[in-house]
Amino acid sequence: MSQYKTVIGLEVHVELDTQSKIYCGCTTAFGGEENTHVCPICSGMPGVLPVLNRKVVEYCVRAGLALNCKINRYSRQDRKHYFYPDLPKAFQTSQYDLPLCYDGYVDIMAEGKPKRIGITRIHIEEDAGKLIHEFGRTRVDYNRCGVPLIEIVSEPDFENSAQVVAYLDTLRNILLYTGVSNCKLEEGSMRCDINLSIHKEGEPFGTRTEMKNLNSFSAAKNAVEYEEKRQRRAVEAGGVITQDTLRWDDEKGINYAMRTKEDADEYYYFPEPDIMPMVLSKEYVQEIADSLPELPEKRKVRYQETLGLSAYDAGLLVADKHLSDVFDDAVALGAAPKACANYIMGDITRLLNDKGLEPEKLPFDGGRLAELVGLIEKGTISNSIGSKVVELMFAEENRGKSPQALVEEHSLAQVSDDGLIRGMCSQVIAENPKIVADYKAGKTKAITALVGQVMKLSRGKANPGMVNQLLAELLA
Repeated sequence: MSQYKTVIGLEVHVELDTQSKIYCGCTTAFGGEENTHVCPICSGMPGVLPVLNRKVVEYCVRAGLALNCKINRYSRQDRKHYFYPDLPKAFQTSQYDLPLCYDGYVDIMAEGKPKRIGITRIHIEEDAGKLIHEFGRTRVDYNRCGVPLIEIVSEPDFENSAQVVAYLDTLRNILLYTGVSNCKLEEGSMRCDINLSIHKEGEPFGTRTEMKNLNSFSAAKNAVEYEEKRQRRAVEAGGVITQDTLRWDDEKGINYAMRTKEDADEYYYFPEPDIMPMVLSKEYVQEIADSLPELPEKRKVRYQETLGLSAYDAGLLVADKHLSDVFDDAVALGAAPKACANYIMGDITRLLNDKGLEPEKLPFDGGRLAELVGLIEKGTISNSIGSKVVELMFAEENRGKSPQALVEEHSLAQVSDDGLIRGMCSQVIAENPKIVADYKAGKTKAITALVGQVMKLSRGKANPGMVNQLLAELLA
């Protein structure tokens, strides 16, 4: 066991899902030709005046309340000075000593153990541009300049990579439920900086390094584990850890120093003179609190206490908001909760993964799922045929078709004809003398194999209840 303890804190940057930027009317849409989503304000031209986007303040407060934060009713913006090509003003408009939200927490489950992660602050700021390194040259795209961000700063409460990943996953899910961001990691809508240090038990914290702009859970996990080992090797060899800003190379699985890490006083923060302070009334904050949707933990409790789902099933369902909404819609239409949950956690999730689709791309809604479950409850189709229907509903050529229409089109209706099923049962009994002998010798579970053979012979269409009944009758 290592003699060193690891201490980790995260700064998570989340792009807010507003239509326009934080201080101007330019679009926040992802993509577009380089430097086409810019204007004199977000490109930092002299003499322009910013106007704060009211929606940015609302979304930050909304996120803060969802993350159990206190809200500063008096807040302001500050200038954070640093010189880098992707920042055309040579300062970033952010918040320093009076953030909008502070003193919150997130409860996570990592490696089977609960843990509470403190949130120091959440503040609003503008995003910087993007440097593009190609063909031995670097160019800058300012489309992202001025896109509104919230920065969520945690306490140094993490001890390992598993806790970091669990926190990021939990945080992302809560933010998706609130609707403040799409949290698309692949588009950079959610990314994190990792501060990490090591120390021996009972000694002060060591010198921390900061790894910048990790935009996937796997990158965060790998970066933490690499940096832990790097620092331990360096200290054990008699070296000294320097306070560096590091860049993580996910392809090579290593990090390297970009520059010496700055302290807060090196940014020369001072109040932003061009933007008035934000003064929030109690009524405004309460109105946002009242508008918060049912968050994952509350929804999980409802699934268990009201719908009778297990903690495991409820946890899996609330882990994705879109699939959870599909489930809620189906149940609201009268579908059996357990049956809906089984399809979502089973066939639907499997097909989404197989086809590389995000849950938002699910080609049918809760109404169609309720209809499918209803066909099974009425005996129109069997459970196995239900799985076949789900596969058909994913096919491009079947988009928009109802489960009932697909059952009719593909002749999938359940067979409940006594004579037909009896004939198939007799055939299977004749073809499997060994299984029959086992059954008659007292191994009653052997009938399951015969049921499977009949279902295979009927291509899944035979009524399973009738199959069991007739096999038992014939074997007797």
